[in-house]
Amino acid sequence: MADEISKWMKRIDFIVVALSLIIVVWLVGYGAPLVIAPQDDLETTSTAVLFEFSNADKILLDDNLEFSSPEEIYAKDNLVINLKPGVYYWKVVGFEESEIRELTIKSEVGLKLQESDDGKYEVVNAGNVGLDVEIFNKGTFVGKTVLEPEESSLEKGDKFVGGENE
Repeated sequence: MADEISKWMKRIDFIVVALSLIIVVWLVGYGAPLVIAPQDDLETTSTAVLFEFSNADKILLDDNLEFSSPEEIYAKDNLVINLKPGVYYWKVVGFEESEIRELTIKSEVGLKLQESDDGKYEVVNAGNVGLDVEIFNKGTFVGKTVLEPEESSLEKGDKFVGGENE
C-alpha cells in the first residue's frame, strides 16, 4: 500500500512540475515571436523590405487589417520581400502570433535623362512605379513610351513629361 501511494505521489509530482514549466514558459513569453524589422508604421519608397524576426516561421501579409486574404510566406530566417506601393498589414506566426504592424510603400516617380552623341536621350525610369512618358520635339507631341521601374528607352526629342502609369 505504501508503494502504491508513493507511485501516485511521484505521478502527481511529475504532473505538477510539468504544468509549472508550461506555465512559466507561457508567462515568460518564450513562444512569442520577436519582431525586429520593419518597424511599425514604417513609410518608405523602397520596394525591397527586410522582415527580421525570431521564434516564428511564417509571415502573414495583407492589404486589410482583418487579414481576410493574407499572403502566407514561410521563412525560418530573415527575408527580403519585394512589394508594390501601397499599405500593408503584417504579423509573424510561430507558436504564437505577433502584434499586427503596418507598412506603407510610397510611390516614387523618377525620370532621368542621359544625352547620347547622336542627339537622342536615354530616358530612364528611376522611380518605383511604371511611367507614361510623353515625348515632345519643338513643342509638338511626337510620341509616348511606357517604362517599368529601372527600364530605359532611347528617344529623340527636346522635352519629356513623365507621370505614374496607373
